[in-house]
Amino acid sequence: MKNFKWQFLLGSSLIFLSFLLYSFQINLFHEPRNTWFYFFQDVAFIPIQVLLVTLIIDQLLSGRERKQLLNKMNMVIGAFFSECGTELLKYYIRSDKNIAGIRKELLISGSWDKKAFKAAMNRAKKSDLSVDAKMIDLSGLKALLCGKKEFLLRLLENPNLLEHDTFTDLLWAVFHLTEELDARSDLKGLSKPDSEHISLDMKRAFSLLIYEWLSYMKHLRAEYPYLFSLSVRMNPFDPAASAEIK
Repeated sequence: MKNFKWQFLLGSSLIFLSFLLYSFQINLFHEPRNTWFYFFQDVAFIPIQVLLVTLIIDQLLSGRERKQLLNKMNMVIGAFFSECGTELLKYYIRSDKNIAGIRKELLISGSWDKKAFKAAMNRAKKSDLSVDAKMIDLSGLKALLCGKKEFLLRLLENPNLLEHDTFTDLLWAVFHLTEELDARSDLKGLSKPDSEHISLDMKRAFSLLIYEWLSYMKHLRAEYPYLFSLSVRMNPFDPAASAEIK
């Protein structure tokens, strides 16, 4: 209500000031016809001005700001994969009973275009992962995630991520898995229901992880070819992955 009152007073003052200036002009030059002519000419230009400012210039500036924001977000996503995301993918590979079926679809190459990435991301969304917690070293996974807990919390506090729902969902899923593992002192003697629960939490996190990894690789392909080249050579889904160019 206070804001409205302030805006109303400002608007009224500006209109009154404009009225005084037009009155002064008419009294000074005694040309009311010209004054009204230019007044309506200025009013007639207002719709065009609105079009230029709000629909064209504003859209151009918004697009530029959004691109800058996306670059900042992808820098954060890159830090996530460097710190723990790539290592989590390796744990996923060891935990999926049917990894052979999805591995060939994730062997990214330099020839991939936007269409190939989009198709792979759609398959990743729809794929039903066969994650089994018993197939991996849960203690090692716990140590990795708990060691990165503070890092994950800092990422969740990043205001730029409010514009990136899928990555935020991934962080929450990974953080939840961290909490579940950290809450258990003995991860070797899990009951069957408890093991199935951990497997479900892993499946949720790994599914989002694969999708976000593909999205990040797509970004590198378009913006940073040299980083993309290294990431392709170090692809965790490639059994023959090596940083060396052969």
